Amino acid sequence: MTDTRRRVKVYTLNEDRQWDDRGTGHVSSGYVERLKGMSLLVRAESDGSLLLESKINPNTAYQKQQDTLIVWSEAENYDLALSFQEKAGCDEIWEKICQVQGKDPSVDITQDLVDESEEERFDDMSSPGLELPSCELSRLEEIAELVASSLPSPLRREKLALALENEGYIKKLLELFHVCEDLENIEGLHHLYEIIKGIFLLNRTALFEVMFSEECIMDVIGCLEYDPALSQPRKHREFLTKTAKFKEVIPISDPELKQKIHQTYRVQYIQDMVLPTPSVFEENMLSTLHSFIFFNKVEIVGMLQEDEKFLTDLFAQLTDEATDEEKRQELVNFLKEFCAFSQTLQPQNRDAFFKTLSNMGILPALEVILGMDDTQVRSAATDIFSYLVEYNPSMVREFVMQEAQQNDDVSKKLTEQKITNKDILLINLIIEHMICDTDPELGGAVQLMGLLRTLVDPENMLATANKTEKTEFLGFFYKHCMHVLTAPLLANTTEDKPSKDDFQTAQLLALVLELLTFCVEHHTYHIKNYIINKDILRRVLVLMASKHAFLALCALRFKRKIIGLKDEFYNRYIMKSFLFEPVVKAFLNNGSRYNLMNSAIIEMFEFIRVEDIKSLTAHVIENYWKALEDVDYVQTFKGLKLRFEQQRERQDNPKLDSMRSILRNHRYRRDARTLEDEEEMWFNTDEDDMEDGEAVVSPSDKTKNDDDIMDPISKFMERKKLKESEEKEVLLKTNLSGRQSPSFKLSLSSGTKTSLTSQSPSTNLPGSPGSPGSPGSPGSPGSVPKSTSQTAAITTKGGLVGLVDYPDDDEDDDEDEDKEDTLPLSKKAKFES
Repeated sequence: MTDTRRRVKVYTLNEDRQWDDRGTGHVSSGYVERLKGMSLLVRAESDGSLLLESKINPNTAYQKQQDTLIVWSEAENYDLALSFQEKAGCDEIWEKICQVQGKDPSVDITQDLVDESEEERFDDMSSPGLELPSCELSRLEEIAELVASSLPSPLRREKLALALENEGYIKKLLELFHVCEDLENIEGLHHLYEIIKGIFLLNRTALFEVMFSEECIMDVIGCLEYDPALSQPRKHREFLTKTAKFKEVIPISDPELKQKIHQTYRVQYIQDMVLPTPSVFEENMLSTLHSFIFFNKVEIVGMLQEDEKFLTDLFAQLTDEATDEEKRQELVNFLKEFCAFSQTLQPQNRDAFFKTLSNMGILPALEVILGMDDTQVRSAATDIFSYLVEYNPSMVREFVMQEAQQNDDVSKKLTEQKITNKDILLINLIIEHMICDTDPELGGAVQLMGLLRTLVDPENMLATANKTEKTEFLGFFYKHCMHVLTAPLLANTTEDKPSKDDFQTAQLLALVLELLTFCVEHHTYHIKNYIINKDILRRVLVLMASKHAFLALCALRFKRKIIGLKDEFYNRYIMKSFLFEPVVKAFLNNGSRYNLMNSAIIEMFEFIRVEDIKSLTAHVIENYWKALEDVDYVQTFKGLKLRFEQQRERQDNPKLDSMRSILRNHRYRRDARTLEDEEEMWFNTDEDDMEDGEAVVSPSDKTKNDDDIMDPISKFMERKKLKESEEKEVLLKTNLSGRQSPSFKLSLSSGTKTSLTSQSPSTNLPGSPGSPGSPGSPGSPGSVPKSTSQTAAITTKGGLVGLVDYPDDDEDDDEDEDKEDTLPLSKKAKFES
């Protein structure tokens, strides 16, 4: 393996101006044929894959920062950085880059690509460096003008930066700052503001390291207080020294770490508060400042993470009952800030960070903190908990299930001793805080509801072979937690109207309903058993009477989600408890107003009609038709009534359904002898018998009497006579259970589209009741008495006679089967001759 000198991390700058870690590997330089030049190559230390392959372009500006960083831009808005483990490795690669570009390795930036005039180039080539005016009070204006004039030209910026570094100029300027302050020289202080701001825009790490050193940083902040645009100077130093206090909640023994924390806080303050908001042109000039803060934070998190004694003390004091409230609050705020810092880490580093916190016992500690009365402490603990849930919900689920198991074991022992176990589960604490949120806008409750939703979402549960996490956690949640979540709902819906209907209660119940609706959609038998056993839907529909429209709509949405599942268990529960009554009542109370409530209720009934949910259709029409029959601005309810009548007809005339079934069976299951006869007729008949696509019926067939035509049905009906009563019972049971039975409809229309067996006359088969000929005589088995409400129709077209007409929906059902069984028209004619 390559030595540690060449070990690097590869970073890219994302759209948010944050550095993304692309991986750790070992860097080398060499000629790459594909790129036609010397290139930087980084191979991952884990698997040897290529992390980076970048050609060293002669015109690209490379910067060396902090002795271990090399930063450059590959293309517009695509910045790269190599962070070396050792300075020696950084120097080696820097020399290679400078060698390709023909630069002196002592420089910290190779060049910038900006077009300049020939005169400027000549000036820059002819002068080895930039000569700064002597650092005197009388020449501050001249120095300010020099800095301002150098900023537009990259090469002049480079020369200015080198001059400032080499001559220790910044410290001399800061000495002048003290003189100006003592003399109250406002003009000089304004010039120093412009000079220091210009030095920031040079974007040089070497200069930042001088300016942000312990001895200089407060003076730099002091210079930036005297903005010429302001009538009075800011008081940043006073804030940092007197108001902002560094609290060492756990003593930090490492002086380097302590200094790094101070430095990062102050630099962050400069970036956020002191420096004016950069213009579009200046924004990229401060990229090095962003990088400086980013890498500082990474270092701080790493150093704290490696200090095992520090973290051990932190969690010990957090969970120690003897720790006083003020101290605990400070510890929690530190931990929250620590977790916030971790968000700058890259995925693999963040994994290690949260794994360390988990091993230290962060979840038991949070449980202790969330049980406290201090709202600020609880709020900080909630933020920490959200970091954990977003990072790894499975880790949180595993903890709460283990905790529940331990509590169950303890409870068994205490029950034997007749003692009550008062331990509260972490997840129940979260639910209670959601329910008890005192914020009028329920900001905290919304955040907690989102966390609960993440925890109960099966989509992010580990997909193992036996799916144990989903089964076990949902079983745990419905056993130990669901009653806590639904408690405010059940408490508020004991009567016909909500007992409390204020805005905050309505908001809370809307949140609870949102989570329950999510459960209906994503959980199966757990939520179904809970809703039916606890009569949850009836309680939810009480909220339809709320004066808050958003809450009534939440209740309606909950029911709509249940109906959308088309589950007969739910449907029977709805019908048994008459749970359409609150919806119909709300619809009637809404009157003729065309609003969201009106549309949502109509959409629900339209869904029942379109999906033909028979059990609900019958229930609605039988119980609520009188209330809904006058609604004629939509056809939904009349359509439901029509569905219901069709369904009732099928129930009242099961023989018709049976007959259709028989005819279909006869059509598709003819015995072998019939087939042989048909084949013989096929070969004995010429195709010339066909004219204009119509079947030509032979004279002998026309002279057949009605009994001969219907003879196959008579024989078939005799064979089926014994089974007829059984079929009636089966069909009746099928209709009562809500399953779709075959639709069979008789029509008296002379313009019917279809004959009995097909969509076109050509598909009639011999021996079937739809064959050419006359319908059965009144005494034949296939006839239907005229006294019945549905009478057979005789349709005549081109010499073809059909018994009945199928409704349109059955045509679609039979289309595929007809295609398989239909023979060419000429062959049909030959069969029928």
